[in-house]
This record gives sequence, C-alpha cells and structure tokens, in this order.
Amino acid sequence: MISRRQFLDTLAVGTAGLAVASSAKSYAQILGANDRVNFAVIGLNGRAYAHLSALKANAAKSRVTHIVDVDSRILNRYAAAVQKELGYSATTDKDFRKMLEAKDVDAITVATPEHWHTPMAVAGLQAGKHVYVEKPCSHNPHEGELLVAARDKYGKLVQMGSQQRSSPHTIAVIKRIHEGLIGRAYYGRAWYVNNRKSIGVGKVVPVPAELDWELWQGPAPRRPYKDNVHPYNWHWFKLYGTGESLNNGTHEVDVCRWALGVDYPKTVTASGGRYQFTDDWQFYDTLNTSFEYDGKMISWEGKSCQAMRVYDRERGSVIMGTDGSVLIDRDGFEVYNQAGKKVEEYRVNSVKTSSADLTGRDSMTDLHFANFIAGIQTGEKLHAPIEVGNISVTMLQLSNIAWELNHELKLDQKTGHVLNDPKASAMRFREYEKGWELKI
Repeated sequence: MISRRQFLDTLAVGTAGLAVASSAKSYAQILGANDRVNFAVIGLNGRAYAHLSALKANAAKSRVTHIVDVDSRILNRYAAAVQKELGYSATTDKDFRKMLEAKDVDAITVATPEHWHTPMAVAGLQAGKHVYVEKPCSHNPHEGELLVAARDKYGKLVQMGSQQRSSPHTIAVIKRIHEGLIGRAYYGRAWYVNNRKSIGVGKVVPVPAELDWELWQGPAPRRPYKDNVHPYNWHWFKLYGTGESLNNGTHEVDVCRWALGVDYPKTVTASGGRYQFTDDWQFYDTLNTSFEYDGKMISWEGKSCQAMRVYDRERGSVIMGTDGSVLIDRDGFEVYNQAGKKVEEYRVNSVKTSSADLTGRDSMTDLHFANFIAGIQTGEKLHAPIEVGNISVTMLQLSNIAWELNHELKLDQKTGHVLNDPKASAMRFREYEKGWELKI
C-alpha cells in the first residue's frame, strides 16, 4: 500500500507503475474520501484573494490548511476570509519556513513581494512541495534559471500565475491563429494602462508592531523601514520589485509570444522614464519596449500613471498577420480582416476580468488552479509550467536592463543570455543579504 504523498509524487513526475495504471476508482480508494490537495498560501495581500477564490472554486479537490504572512493585520484579515469563504479555519504563521515543515502540506502558492518569489519557490521544492508562483516567477534572469533547475532537481510541479494560459477563449483563438486564421502572424502589440498616484518621498519611521520587517526583507539587502514601501509600493523599488512591465506586462507579452510561437528574441530595446511625478518611484511610469525575431516582433506599451486606453481597453494584445488581425483580452476576442473591418467577435458571459488591477476573483485563475491541481493528481499537462512562464518573465527583465543602460541588447536565442555586453550580463544577477544566498 503506497502512501498518499507517494501516490501524488508518482503522478506529478509521470513515473510509471501502480499509481499511473490505477483507475479512477482505485485512485479514490487509495486516497480515501477526502481526495484533496492541501495548500499553504503565502503572502496574503492582494493577489492571494484570487488564490482563495480559486481554491474555493476547486474545493472538491483542494483544501487550505496553512496561511502565512509577516504582517499580523494582513494575516488576521485573510484568516477571517478563509473562515467566511471556506467555512473552516487554517493554521496561521508569520514564518513560511515553519509551514514548510508541515507534512500535510502538498503545495504552496506564492503571492509575496517579488524579491521573495524564487527563494520561496525553491524552498518549497526542497521541502517536497509543488509550487504555484505568481508572475514574475523571479526577480532577475539568473533566479529564473535557478528555479527551472530546482524544479528539475526536486521533481515537483511549478506553475506560474499566467492565468490567461488557462482562458478557454484565449486557448481557442490562439489555436485558430496557429492554424492560419490571419495568415502568417508576425506582430504582437500589447499594452497596459493605469492611473496610479504618486508614492511620495518616504520617511524612515519605526517599524509597525504588526510587521516583521526583518523577515519581510528576507533575501534582500537590509534597509531602514520607510513609510511608503509596504504593503504595495514595493513594486516600484528595485530591491524588491521589477516595475510595471513585470507587474502587468508579463501577461500580455506572454499572450503575444504564445500566439506568434516564439521564445527568446534576437534583440531587446526599451525607452521610457518617470514622467508623471517626482518621487521615490525607481522605475519608469511610461515605457515602450520591443522584442525582435527573424520576421516577427512583439512590442509592449506601459503607462502606469496615464489612463488613456488603447482600443478602448486598459490592457490587451493585438496579433497582426498577413491576412488580418485578432484583438485578444481577458473578456474575449475580435477578428479583423486585412482592411481593418471586424468580421467576428466573442465575449465571455461572466464577470468582467479586464480591469487594470486584477487582484480579486476571476474565472481564469479558477481554471489555472484547476489545471495545477489536475497536474498534481492525474499528471495533466500544465498550461504555464515554469520553463514556459520564465521565458516571458526573462524577456521583460532584460527589457528593464535595456532601459537602464539605454541601449539595445543582443541575445542568444537558445538561452536568453546577453551577448558581448558585460554590463548587461552583470545585471542578470542581484545582491543577497549575507546568509540568504539562493542555493539549489
């Protein structure tokens, strides 16, 4: 008789044997009536509520057993939401390392600040857990490579939170694009707009009693606590975040790459700046970036502080080809002929999901979690396995480097490494606080 964990592990890595050969009936007998994957959710502000909603939607096959956050206010608020939404309580802790010791946790979800994504995901893999990690999966290109290597070494599943990869209408229309719907697809134009306010100039103040600032910083070099970083504005500081292109551009650039059937580009260029406000924000608020291939191109336009829409949408992608174009967003798609006339439209009959900030409930995340759970339980192919998601993330991290250096980057298309550019190559890494170095 094999254990539940052995059975799940066998399925996850695709090993032949009793588990794979078992019928649905014998599978249920092995796992018992409570056939669920036990989840620990880590980082409970914002996007974690979409994780909660998705796990509620998949309650027949999942259970939230642990929740973790370094801020007790955020932790307590989320604990109340778990009780309300799921009808039971979860074990709470501020230190994810204690949770990793729990033998009943099968998988973790990571929705922390980005400087924690890869170190926490790797720690989960090392502890024998499957990992669902929000985009971007890493803080820098080198970490992305380490995460893929860790997945390979420890034999667990890693799904990145590119939830549009599980959108039925997106899957369907991209299949049609691949089949020739618009002829030869050669250009993907993506965008994101928002009306974010200034973050001001932070002041060094005492750390709030409810926050473990030491653990919040974790692998990042130590800095005094300022009043304009936690809980959200860390996105705009280079020690912790990666800017709007990784915060939101990852999604639509990934759709373009998927539609065009490309991986790493030949060149990366980026131009922009912080134009709207003068404050502590360390990235651009306006950026145009391009990725060129042989005969194909992807571009992304980001406007963090200027909400003028593109095609009357806050975000989306247009895939252009020799015989027409397809506009794709989270609410559907529109097909245009070569003359620019709309010839087909599909709209999702559900709650609108294309808002500028998607931190709440949406059907795509529900389906993305369903795919992840099925990957663990039955070996179903993941829609956004880490080796796929990491390519889009790395491209935009390289875009940040091109923006900082103000020159074009030339890449090895097999590895995504920068060619003949020592300054850019050095920026593929980051500094760690002593004792927190990432090792696999």
